[in-house]
Amino acid sequence: MTDTDTDFDPAAVLLPDPVDPADPADQAAPTDPADPVDPADPADQAAPTDPADPADPAARCPFGHGLPSDDGGGKDRDGAELPSPVPLYGTEYKRDPYPLYRRMREAGPVHRVEFPSGIHAWLVTGYKAAHAALNDGRLGKNHALGNENWRRLASIMPEPQHSQLQVHLLHQDPPKHTTMRRLVIDAFAPRRVEALRPRLQELADALVDELPATGGADLVAGFAAHYPFRALAETIGLPTELAVHFDRDWGKVVQPVGPLDPGRPAYEARLRGLQTYIADVVQHKRAHYDPARAEDDLLGRLVAARDTGELSPEELDSIVFQLLVAGQEPVTNQITTMLITLLRHPGQLARLVEGIAADPGLLPRAVEELLRHDAAFELTTWRFFAEDSDLFGTAVPAGDSVIVSLCAANRDGEQFPHADRLDFDRTPNAHLAFGHGIHYCPGAALARAELQVALGTLLTRLPGLRPAGPAEGGGLDALTWIPAVLARGVNELPVAYDRRL
Repeated sequence: MTDTDTDFDPAAVLLPDPVDPADPADQAAPTDPADPVDPADPADQAAPTDPADPADPAARCPFGHGLPSDDGGGKDRDGAELPSPVPLYGTEYKRDPYPLYRRMREAGPVHRVEFPSGIHAWLVTGYKAAHAALNDGRLGKNHALGNENWRRLASIMPEPQHSQLQVHLLHQDPPKHTTMRRLVIDAFAPRRVEALRPRLQELADALVDELPATGGADLVAGFAAHYPFRALAETIGLPTELAVHFDRDWGKVVQPVGPLDPGRPAYEARLRGLQTYIADVVQHKRAHYDPARAEDDLLGRLVAARDTGELSPEELDSIVFQLLVAGQEPVTNQITTMLITLLRHPGQLARLVEGIAADPGLLPRAVEELLRHDAAFELTTWRFFAEDSDLFGTAVPAGDSVIVSLCAANRDGEQFPHADRLDFDRTPNAHLAFGHGIHYCPGAALARAELQVALGTLLTRLPGLRPAGPAEGGGLDALTWIPAVLARGVNELPVAYDRRL
């Protein structure tokens, strides 16, 4: 659903292949309204399927089209100097990246960019280009495809943890990706999520009950930082006695620091702590797994798959790592971005508060529009071509990293009329906040349910919700956005309200 320029992304909880009618795992779950290959989905019909569909040469990007040498040079293959890459970092960029994305879309679909680590990548913008790139079978996710410079700057998790925790779904291509995905997909099926909805409501109410009765609170510390993890624990079968010992700081291992950074020892300590916790989870599940209750115990099923040889020990630990870290932090960030958007649009906030009870469809529509308008899944993780390739008229060398801007795609006026406007009645709303194609997020159904329950609970039980502290009086720009490269969110969101209901 937060990540820096690293080799792990919490912006994707689990990433399955699209629905295959012949796949029993796909038959087990009813169709998700946002299923990535639903023939009735406008997203599947609005974009060209040819990944090499070029942009107008006259609109080629002044930000940096060409063939870079990402192993250190700044020239194309003809020896011409490349334009400087666009930096995708900084306070103003994190506060509001949309003006930059707009200029990029207008200039062309592919842009040379730079991340804080110094790594250069090719950024895809625009809805049609993003949709096509997400479905481009030439682009692989396996890090072995990355060039030497990318591995040096982006893959900095130390050994042995790198080999033991980085072989999860996110870094796999078919057929291994398909095999691993079948072990996890049913836990996030819409039918199971709907059965969990009453429990999700109980979890949300319990957290709101702990907020001050009047005055205000920090909705990150008091709600958003805890609710997604508690919901995840219920979904994957993490027992309470283990869940209470999970340290949210362990999530910071997806934002590692460089080898010479003064914070490196603390980073590596968090990493070792998380690895020990994963070992405890595996040991507990091996001792207590009940096959008769397998449907409600994803972690137990994964441990059983390791014991029967379907998963290696490293693959098991990596999937648990991905679940625990990526399965909750993105939703925490998405709750904050949605609340900030609503606080910036008091008229729409008032409409939502007044209409939740009268119009059952309003809250789900609002969640979809809020996802489109400002998604916590800002950028996808790395993709690579195995050989030199053309990407929308731009020559991209093998091993260079390719990133898709989901936020830029979701504000494309060619796909979404008045794209910068917050419109709860927008239809169709085929946004790409959860990605698309074989790496579409299977946690989408769970995330949607969590977001609907979270917003509905906060808006109905905290009347008069408004900014407080540094954000009071409309100064929401004073909020500090997390510096994570691939995600959007804030670590503090002080609000005021009249009296908790």
